[in-house]
Amino acid sequence: RETHSLWNQFTGEPVIGPLAASGIALKQRPVAIATWEDWRRRNPGTRVLSLSTGHRRDYGSGVVYREYFASRELMFPALVDQRVLSQKDYIFGIRQVGVARAWPLSAFQGGRVINDAIGDLPIVLVGDMAGRTVRAYERGGRRFIPGPSDDVLVEEGRAWRIGEEGLTAPDGATLPRIAGHIAYWFAWNNYLGQRAELYSG
Repeated sequence: RETHSLWNQFTGEPVIGPLAASGIALKQRPVAIATWEDWRRRNPGTRVLSLSTGHRRDYGSGVVYREYFASRELMFPALVDQRVLSQKDYIFGIRQVGVARAWPLSAFQGGRVINDAIGDLPIVLVGDMAGRTVRAYERGGRRFIPGPSDDVLVEEGRAWRIGEEGLTAPDGATLPRIAGHIAYWFAWNNYLGQRAELYSG
């Protein structure tokens, strides 16, 4: 409102108004989809906004867009490269300066740890297809494997705690989390197309 500019919610760039074509982009923040049970277990002090908003809209779980999420169809026409993924398959995407890479959510089936890289930056991804939850962290030259519980990674015998801000080793060493998010393939493919890499396993 302050700049009278309309921002693209996917790229964080202004597309209409005085700031369009300015080169400005909103800072990305890491987000994660999680079940309430899992979130409360990891973050027991969490407070929740009330559903009593004073408005009549039903904000119950699964109410908004239920039919759209259940359908394989889109709300509007879009050209989508469907040679590898279907238009509404989920991906986890990371966009860094000049580099973008996506991982099909199916790569995390059964809960997976993937040691990979985006550009020259080595990263580790921890995901679960069933919950649509993926988190990514810098890993330096380390290689991680799944730990004894779903909130621990192991590297050369050391257990690193998985957190929202980063990975933490027993000695207090930390590795920062990287901003990424879940998206439909058609959206990622339309906004980034050939400018992005796709993980193939």
